[in-house]
Amino acid sequence: MPGPERKSGKGRKKPRIALIHRPKYDDWSLPKGKLDPGEGWRKAALREVWEETGLSCVLGAELPAQHYLAQGRPKEVRYWAAVPTGGQFTPNREVDRLEWLPPKKARARLTHERDRLLVDALLALLADHRMDGRVWTSAP
Repeated sequence: MPGPERKSGKGRKKPRIALIHRPKYDDWSLPKGKLDPGEGWRKAALREVWEETGLSCVLGAELPAQHYLAQGRPKEVRYWAAVPTGGQFTPNREVDRLEWLPPKKARARLTHERDRLLVDALLALLADHRMDGRVWTSAP
């Protein structure tokens, strides 16, 4: 989501990043999920964001992939910068809260260090491309 307008009227403050709270794990993270059989990464990212947040979006630049063990099995998670285009969040079984936070507060709220690295990568991307507007990450 775009940062609020500056009081001076000259541009916006830093963008907001969408974080989700998952009650099953009692953690704050970025939207992510699993590939369905035969599904591509980008399609899965759009579907998972919609399922978890109720929001549709347009994917932008890809962010660094993450590799880690989940329940003893290797997992690859791919992320993109994204801009929401519609929809509305409704708490659900997987996600009970969604918050849009400025980058510094988002980094502090995130449970896992690996997610903080994605916020840093997103900020570097925004600085490089001088992007503005509603920005978040998504991943299958």
